[in-house]
Amino acid sequence: MKVTVNIDCTPLEARQFFGLPDVQPLQAAMMDALEKRMMKEMENYTPERLLEAWAPIMSANRDMFRNFFTAFSQGGGEVAKDDGK
Repeated sequence: MKVTVNIDCTPLEARQFFGLPDVQPLQAAMMDALEKRMMKEMENYTPERLLEAWAPIMSANRDMFRNFFTAFSQGGGEVAKDDGK
């Protein structure tokens, strides 16, 4: 014998029927906190801030490539030391 029972209810009604807790207020509070943190972090991603963060890396890369091409043009000799000039 096979019996099929179809129940038409919303997810909230099903949770209440099975005695599960209502987590909607907790979810709303967590989403509000997440939104505030994301908006605060977005301030760090302005073009000016990104350029400030990347400037030291770009400077180091520029020096590395200059030393590489200097050594390459000298036929693989010793790399010239950068004396700040």
